[in-house]
Amino acid sequence: MTLIQPFRALRPAPGRAAEILAPPYDVLSSAEARARAAGKPWSFLHISKPEIDLDPAIDPHDPAVYAKAAENLGRLIAAGVMIRDPKPCYYVYRLTWRGRPQTGLAVAASLADYASNRIRKHELTTPVKEDDRVHQIEAVNAQTGPVMIAYPAAPDIDAMLARAAAGAAAVDVTADDGVRHQLWPIDDDTTIAALTRAADALPAIYIADGHHRSAAALRVAQARGAGTAQHGAFLAVLFPHHEMTILDYNRLLRDLNGRSPDQLIAELRRRFSVAASDQPVRPAGSGEFGMFLDRTWYRLTIRTEFAPGTGGDPIDRLPITILTRNVIEPLFGVTDPRTDKRIDFVGGARGLGELAQRVASGEMAVAFALYPTQMPDLMAVADAGGIMPPKSTWFEPKLADGMVNHVLD
Repeated sequence: MTLIQPFRALRPAPGRAAEILAPPYDVLSSAEARARAAGKPWSFLHISKPEIDLDPAIDPHDPAVYAKAAENLGRLIAAGVMIRDPKPCYYVYRLTWRGRPQTGLAVAASLADYASNRIRKHELTTPVKEDDRVHQIEAVNAQTGPVMIAYPAAPDIDAMLARAAAGAAAVDVTADDGVRHQLWPIDDDTTIAALTRAADALPAIYIADGHHRSAAALRVAQARGAGTAQHGAFLAVLFPHHEMTILDYNRLLRDLNGRSPDQLIAELRRRFSVAASDQPVRPAGSGEFGMFLDRTWYRLTIRTEFAPGTGGDPIDRLPITILTRNVIEPLFGVTDPRTDKRIDFVGGARGLGELAQRVASGEMAVAFALYPTQMPDLMAVADAGGIMPPKSTWFEPKLADGMVNHVLD
């Protein structure tokens, strides 16, 4: 099997996408999804978060929830709101956020290449979240959440996507968060073959967002024996790495670990230059951090003797690694951020204002703003077989659930 292959997408019928497209299942709580789907009977949230149609007290992992997802998807298909393309296609999927376009290709990606690490990972998965996606795929007999993947420099692929998206889009919807979603099916056999060859020439591609979905797809395929090409693939959208945007993923601590603000600053000065700022501090590089403490913003810059070198393990160069090794572990004693309740995370487009608000309210004691992880660093970590620290990347914009779905038949 080649690295990618076309597939017969289950997707919105003409003119119905605005009623269907929804945020990814994992960015909304059940309560938020219930509110977003109110009065929207065709919202894909009824498939991706089907607990919204059951008793609010139900466990989201109850078997009845997955059964409801299958029932709801069947209802959309029976009503003709979603249709399936008659032949395998590729699909150009363009996201435009804050005026910046990001043009990708929706494909069925090879699970064999995923298992062999040609499709590279950088994140650990958790059994509970994996199990949830396995049950969802099994229930609806489809992969309904695309995995976001980055591909390295490939001008020929970029050019083919641009040509395919030159005409009017089959889907053109601007969501309520301001992100524009456009889709162009590619059903021309010559173009399909050229894209397949170009992708197959890539040495590796990199999962950006969707580690649980890809891991779950492999488990389902293994359980079914991977006897068909469809079972041996997972739904993905490939984007050129240089178009992808990673936002900062910041840290907050609930207490100062027995120190006063002045004592914490004195400790920090041993490894950082510390300067107060009358404006919120957005770091300009991996060795620089913003800190909000005691109603004041500070700029922290790692001293040369504590900064990582340019060689060695690429994980050492990550902003979160620098902060963890010089602040979070030695000064706050937080060694497992996955389980320690004293640390919290703020990612995405919420901005520095939320950091300041949560500290000023007394909920948290101090906040640290980080420089975003860069795509070349993520790829270097994956190439080295490394695992990024938890909560290292927040990709924006997000792919919509419901735009394209990969049916397993």
